[in-house]
Amino acid sequence: MTGTTGPARRLEAFFGLRARGTDVKTEVVAGATTFMTMAYILFVNPIILTAVPDVTGAKLAFPALLTSTALVAAVATLAMGLLTNLPLALAAGMGLNSVVAFQLVAGMKLTWPQAMGVIVAEGLVISVLVATGLRQAVVRAVPVSMKKAIGIGIGLFLAIIGFVDAGFVSRNAADPVPVALGTGGHLRGFPVVLFVLTLLFTGFLVLRNVKGALLIGIAASTVVAIVAKLGFGDAAGFRTVVLPSSPFALPDFSQVGKFSFGFVQTLGWAAAALTVFSLMLSDFFDTVGTVVAVGQEAKYLDAEGNYPRPGTVLMVDSLAAVAGGAAGASSATTYIESAAGAAAGGRTGLASVVTAALFAACLFISPLAGVVPPQATGAVLVLVGFSMMRDVGSLPWDDATEAIPAFLVLTVMPFTYSITNGIGAGFIAYVVLKVLSGRGREVRPLMFAAAAAFLLYFAIA
Repeated sequence: MTGTTGPARRLEAFFGLRARGTDVKTEVVAGATTFMTMAYILFVNPIILTAVPDVTGAKLAFPALLTSTALVAAVATLAMGLLTNLPLALAAGMGLNSVVAFQLVAGMKLTWPQAMGVIVAEGLVISVLVATGLRQAVVRAVPVSMKKAIGIGIGLFLAIIGFVDAGFVSRNAADPVPVALGTGGHLRGFPVVLFVLTLLFTGFLVLRNVKGALLIGIAASTVVAIVAKLGFGDAAGFRTVVLPSSPFALPDFSQVGKFSFGFVQTLGWAAAALTVFSLMLSDFFDTVGTVVAVGQEAKYLDAEGNYPRPGTVLMVDSLAAVAGGAAGASSATTYIESAAGAAAGGRTGLASVVTAALFAACLFISPLAGVVPPQATGAVLVLVGFSMMRDVGSLPWDDATEAIPAFLVLTVMPFTYSITNGIGAGFIAYVVLKVLSGRGREVRPLMFAAAAAFLLYFAIA
């Protein structure tokens, strides 16, 4: 970097670019690459959170959610870049947003502010665990099979949500079969065709390792829906597609600050504590694995596989969960898509700063949210579910004391539309089967406590 002057030299000094074997141009490209691979969350997160009304009949506004999603991603990613100097990006966590919508709001009948209050509470609990050094102890207490099964189960949960949202799968109260293909057992209409085409086209892009494949799939599907709407009106079947007069607008911050701890009074202390605990488990394990996986690509791990400033990384990630709930955008977490930027040469926090700046720019595109059809985001949810299924082969299928609980986790979640139910069923089965097989010593004390808590949860549910 000899001969650089001004801003480039200051950036090199602040981020230590030369020591990491990189430069400003490479970091900018890497940051943009990471953004392209995860920008789909700007539309998918609002799609999920606007899917259901709360117990009062209130529904969240799409533009406000897009603003909050972009705001939290920008602030959290900027903090990660500046405080850790690692190429890690954060945004609303896939899976956790569906917990908020379909479990806390639709299932447990919380209001939207109360549901976001649960997210703030679990983020604060995780932050305390990081500050006291207990987070790693909790991670170690839960067996690897359970950790993997939680992620796989959330993937299946997202997939079925995608199928339902797109109209590819539906529930027919008059049919003894719990779910049916399309409407009344038949696939009809252009929207279903668009869902299938979007799924196959985006899947092909994923197959070809195209950067930003999910975002490209959403964009292409949206263009087709717009053309169909302009040509055939509502007869095309895209009644939810709203064409804006302008693609730009001032940010809508009306969702920021709308959270409440009233969920404690609504649920009762025992159920509230268990709800926060189950969400904490869902939010708990991904970060360490993500940071290590990105570190392998970005080459910031030491010989023993450790990454620099672990306490700071985990604290930023934990406080991002708090920020996500406080802004009404659901919990934010570190994204595995950061590995795409690392593969493009990102080695420092400058890449994260670039990603954050691009998310900040998206604060002004909220009108575009209304033009995205559910068939586009539904297809993406199915493919996100696919990506989360990749660890299923590494589960210990030859050990029934591990495999049966894992199987319960990853099946009870989608079949009951509840992540808590899945985790609870798996944890209880794990403890019982280990004890009955004479291998109770393999179970850590925290797992016994968690299983007992979930027994109470199912008893009072």
